[in-house]
Amino acid sequence: MVLYTTPFPNSCLSALHAVSWALIFPCYWLVDRLLAPFIPTTYETRQRADDWCCLQLLCSYLFTPVYLALLVASLPFAFLGFLFWSPLQSARRPYVYSRLEDKGPAGGAALLSEWKGTGPGKSFCFTTANLCLLPESLARLNNVFNTQARAKEIGQRIRNGASRPQIKIYIDSPTNTSISAASFSSLVSPQGSDGVARAVPGSIKRTASVEYKGDSGRHPSDEAANGPASGELADSGSLEDACIVRIGGGDEGGRPPEADDPATGGQARNGAGGGSRGQTPNHSQRDGDSGSLGSHSASRESLVKARAGADSGSGEPGATNSKLPYKASVVKKAAARKRRHPDEAFDHEVSAFFPANLDFLCLQEVFDKRAAAKLKDQLHGYFEYILYDVGVYGCQGCCSFKFLNSGLFFASRYPIMDVAYHCYPNGRCSDSLASKGALFLKVQVGSTPQDQRIVGYISCTHLHALPEDSAIRCEQLDLLQDWLADFRKSTSSSSAANPEELVAFDVICGDFNFDNCSSDDKLEQQHSLFTRYKDPCRLGPGEEKPWAIGTLLDTDGLYDEDACTPENLQKVLESEEGRREYLAFPTSKSAGAGQKGRKDLLKGNGRRIDYMLYTEEGLCLDWKAEVEEFSFITQLSGLTDHLPVAMRLMVSAAEEEA
Repeated sequence: MVLYTTPFPNSCLSALHAVSWALIFPCYWLVDRLLAPFIPTTYETRQRADDWCCLQLLCSYLFTPVYLALLVASLPFAFLGFLFWSPLQSARRPYVYSRLEDKGPAGGAALLSEWKGTGPGKSFCFTTANLCLLPESLARLNNVFNTQARAKEIGQRIRNGASRPQIKIYIDSPTNTSISAASFSSLVSPQGSDGVARAVPGSIKRTASVEYKGDSGRHPSDEAANGPASGELADSGSLEDACIVRIGGGDEGGRPPEADDPATGGQARNGAGGGSRGQTPNHSQRDGDSGSLGSHSASRESLVKARAGADSGSGEPGATNSKLPYKASVVKKAAARKRRHPDEAFDHEVSAFFPANLDFLCLQEVFDKRAAAKLKDQLHGYFEYILYDVGVYGCQGCCSFKFLNSGLFFASRYPIMDVAYHCYPNGRCSDSLASKGALFLKVQVGSTPQDQRIVGYISCTHLHALPEDSAIRCEQLDLLQDWLADFRKSTSSSSAANPEELVAFDVICGDFNFDNCSSDDKLEQQHSLFTRYKDPCRLGPGEEKPWAIGTLLDTDGLYDEDACTPENLQKVLESEEGRREYLAFPTSKSAGAGQKGRKDLLKGNGRRIDYMLYTEEGLCLDWKAEVEEFSFITQLSGLTDHLPVAMRLMVSAAEEEA
């Protein structure tokens, strides 16, 4: 299948569309700017309370007449542009495909070694997140603002989190000889001055009982200061399995002994307890770097400081990343934050970072096209293949007029083979203005020695939002299953007698806009999708696993000091009291009191509306897929009203388990 790298089939239509949008954009931007000041966020409200001169409010009043005059002047041009723009949408392609051609160290994309389908198995990491990258005035309805700067910051945080080395922890203990799953540890990878992630050579000796195995023998202080030499990749060019941590048991109740090397030992002690909980990993910076958007987990304050220069940025993306400290407290943090229920076969946690070696990223509500372009540019520092601007505009068949695209966005480290997009035809009210739908992808993750392709299927969707429309969401889930079945059938080149492809995984993820604990969502909870696909967080309809938490944040607390940094939000979500304070809980349509007054009476851990599902049906008969890790991520605190979720799936051969 030929993937579309431009939204229109020829340059003539592209040029005509560019001209028509240039006529429309000033009017669109002025309307957005006129409405935005009248929808203040809680952060701005607090700032205005401290601004005794009322300068911000005064500026809003002064600029409003100017914006109104410019808006009136731009209306004729916008109308003319709309006359050309609207019919052009019938020829527009449903997505734009972008591939990073330069895969060297300067290009930034992580290198992968091809899987041959042999050995103990292969793990694949998936993440889904709702980013709320709407036009500025609409984003403020969810208590977030500065869409363009947020898009850049989100991209940098995802890239920095995913480019950390993956840690495997071996525990030597008389009572536990098992090997933990690949860690979602809080270790920060050193970055070069260009912001590009580097692979971490193996043999970095931290303490007497913590060993990083590999071929290189560079001293850790050299790595922390300068990063590894470019081109040094563990595992023959792969970032995976870059580090192995061995923890000795039996001494001091299982605690690792002090370091042999004074420098690294001091670093380990300082990393574990030398700073306050609220400090983010890049807290130690040079003077003048505190407001950089290149920070690993920059606070809202740093983002606000960059508002004036949001589009131009405050410097090179890697200017502060090169100063990131190397966290040597990974052993303590992994032990403290990783919890495994006795009945669970996989690890789960609330993590302050995106998972290391992230393979596939599925995003929702990337509606703003300028924000999508900024996000794409940042993510190309890690992901080679990206699909953005997914959806349709204008009048499309039986659907109503679409002013916004679907908001779906997909990034992958593996080649994309086939793509299909479908728009849900049954949206109503405000949801009908966006082309919400489902994006289906087929990716190639390897090939066997017999030249059989190893492929996987990923589906990303965003369902109807209005809480009272359960029937519409159920219809959309029906359509999702039918479209996916058709997509797999149309893209399969295999037969039972002559299989040319081996399917390794089939994953569905996205924002479903219903949870598994609300009494008003019973219809969706019992949908047939959950009989074929497995939800790692779910015990059954209306019953969650005890460790699962909600993914929808209470927007009133987005900028509270206890929740405005990744580590602070992680800390509060690890306690029941914190979850009640900062997560959104189900509200009944018949409830007389608001959510704030009912939280003390509510049970559960919040509304989990962002899902990650997988199935073992339709896979290669000799393989099975199992969840290895599942995490709720706080790294986007203050930037969106959702928690991203991540799942690491292990695909292994059945005979290997015999």
